[in-house]
Formats: sequence, C-alpha cells, structure tokens
Amino acid sequence: MMQQSRRELLKAGIGVAASIFLPSASLLAQATSLIQRKVPSTGESLPIIGIGTARRYEAVLTEAERAPLREVLRQFKAMGGRVIDTAPSYGTAETVVGDLMTELKSRESLFIATKLGARGGDAGIEQLEQSFKRLRTATIDLIAVHNLQDTQTQLRTLRQWKQAGRIRYVGITTSFERQHSEFAQTMRAEALDFIQVDYALDNRIAGQRILPLAADRGMGVMINLPFGRGRLFTAVQGKSLPPWASECDCSSWGQFFLKYIVSHPAVTCALPGTAKVEYLVDNLGAARGRLPDAAMRRRMESFIDGL
Repeated sequence: MMQQSRRELLKAGIGVAASIFLPSASLLAQATSLIQRKVPSTGESLPIIGIGTARRYEAVLTEAERAPLREVLRQFKAMGGRVIDTAPSYGTAETVVGDLMTELKSRESLFIATKLGARGGDAGIEQLEQSFKRLRTATIDLIAVHNLQDTQTQLRTLRQWKQAGRIRYVGITTSFERQHSEFAQTMRAEALDFIQVDYALDNRIAGQRILPLAADRGMGVMINLPFGRGRLFTAVQGKSLPPWASECDCSSWGQFFLKYIVSHPAVTCALPGTAKVEYLVDNLGAARGRLPDAAMRRRMESFIDGL
C-alpha cells in the first residue's frame, strides 16, 4: 500500500522523475551538495539521508531481484550517499549489501551500520562473526544492540571489538515506543556513540525525551521508520503539497516528511527504506536546499495533525 501510494505521488513530480535519468557525471556533480552532520563523539561528517534495508532487501534470491538494488547502491555512491543501515534479522539484507559493495568496489566510501540482536555472550559473538562474513568487510562502522536485546552483555562485547579496531562506533536501537523508558535509562547509564530510534512527522514521541537526551549526552542519532510505516503517504494520498513547502525546498511528500526529521538539531541521519532509484533520487533531495526552521516545523506538525 505504501509503495503504491508513493509511486503515484511521485508521478506528479516531473522534475523528480526526470532526475532519475541524470547521466553519471551530473550525479557526481551533485555529490558535494548533500547536507552533512557531525558525529558528536568524533566530528566525522555524514550525509543526513541514508538507506535502510529492512523489507525490500530481506528476501532477495535471484539476479532479477538483486539488479535494481545494485543500481540503487551504485547511484547512491555516485550522488554522495554514505550511510547504509542493515541487520542480521533482515533476512538476506546483510549478504546483499556485502555482495553489492564488493561488486561495486564501494566499501571504502560507505558508512555501514548493522545490529546485534542475540542473547548471551557466545551467541552475540557468533552473530557478529556472521555479520562480518556476510558484509564481506574487515571493519564495520557502527554496530548497535538491536531493540535492547541483552543490552549489557552485548555492549561489553561491542566495546571489546571496538577497542580491537573491528568496530568504529557502538550504540543501541529501538523502533518501539514501549521501549523508550528503558532506552532513555540506558542512554543515561552508558557512553554510546549512536542511538537509533523511531521518529516521524506523525510519530513525534522521541522528540520529547529521547532526542534532547541524545543531544545532552553527545550521541549521534539515526532515525528509523521516517515515513511512519507508510502512514504518512497514506494520509496525503490525493493531496498536493502546500505552497509554503517550497520555503524549505520540498518538491515531494517524501522530502516534506524527511526534511522535518533531519531539521531536528539532534538528528544525524534518517534511514528511509530505499530499493528503487526513483525513491533514492527523491530521498536524497531532502539532503539539499533549505531545511525547516522551528516555525516551519510547527507548521508541518499542524498540517499533518489536521489531516
């Protein structure tokens, strides 16, 4: 339902559709124009829009299924994208990302984030080794404890691997509001490089406590479910962008939703699921031009709340 809705919405955006067919030189020319944010613990800069690999990368078994994902990752690199987020629980996703990075010789230019969702020290180590094997890399940029699974045990392991140089950053994730209290407690108790949390224009709970706490604690923030599990595209089906959206250089609903997220000062990067080039081009458009200020953010909230 969400994919069909977005496809229909994008058909109205001739400029976006045309940009899908930009020659590679034009894509490369855009590479430096993506807005970047710094990782608080190191100062490393990352583009504010990345790629999530849940769902569409989870059951990829044939070349026909892999081909469009290869083109997405090829153009992602060409357009200056860097952050790709995956997880062992996403079926074939780690393997697909690892294989395609190797084919495209793009590993050095990418920031790879995955997750650790095991219980028990030995099981955690086994899962980590599998992630390295599937991703076909000697170093993973970020590994986060997935949905607070056995957090203390797995953080100990991750810190040991970070000290050994196999991991660059460690963190924790959640995509469930019911975990936010425990999540905040863990953020207060632990020194973390990153958190990943669910946040969208129609799901602003994390903005009340989690995001301010991340800023206070000096933690980078990645955002999952930025389209509210598809609810946002469904809510605006058949509706035109409000004219004032042009004041923050939004040319599509996807950019409207993403620019709201990445305009929050605590957010480092949003991770929309991206399995088609047309969506990639549209999503990365949210990392260019003006971002909403505080007044515009309130206006966007009021608009979506009024639907």
